[in-house]
Amino acid sequence: MRHAIHPEADAEFAEAVRYYAEVDPQLGIRFYREIERLIHTVCDQPSRFLRFSPPARRALSREFPYSVVYLEQPDRVWIVAVMHAKRKPGYWRERL
Repeated sequence: MRHAIHPEADAEFAEAVRYYAEVDPQLGIRFYREIERLIHTVCDQPSRFLRFSPPARRALSREFPYSVVYLEQPDRVWIVAVMHAKRKPGYWRERL
């Protein structure tokens, strides 16, 4: 299934990649690959992940304190957040 990413979610993703790359360039690459892996997994199996805050679902990273928050729509996966685990819950809901 194809996907679209909310501009603010895209900015979150880019900001987190920059942060990890500043700590260590290889860490930035690992983070980028992990989130891309999650996005591909979500697109392949959008129903696999539990509802997080209905109607949204959340795919958790195994390596980083981040998750991909998305909506399963008939024609696409709509990614609404690349969310840090310590961020205020529900901040992304206005994006729906």
